[in-house]
Amino acid sequence: QVQLVESGGGLVQPGGSLRLSCAASGFTFSMYGMNWYRQAPGKERELVASISSSGGRTTYADSLKGRFTISRDNAKNTVYLQMNSLKPEDTAVYYCNGAGAWGQGTQVTVSS
Repeated sequence: QVQLVESGGGLVQPGGSLRLSCAASGFTFSMYGMNWYRQAPGKERELVASISSSGGRTTYADSLKGRFTISRDNAKNTVYLQMNSLKPEDTAVYYCNGAGAWGQGTQVTVSS
């Protein structure tokens, strides 16, 4: 079955960086666009970034442009989210999405 497993979350100080990974299985990864979403406490889930099946096209939430980078490795069936210059307001559970499936989420906490 389709499975998405996120990793790489954790506690980081403001200004720090994290790289999230999402390992996909159960479908032909290279044929699907993939997305990262996040949900902060008390807020709705929001789209962070998207990447096309080939990786040639990416889009970002306007507020995150320049700090976050989405990428993928189709040979490894993995999509990444590089997050730089992290702010406390980036604290959220980050979810991988694609092929109609969701991962379980990984917690990112930005705090000093």
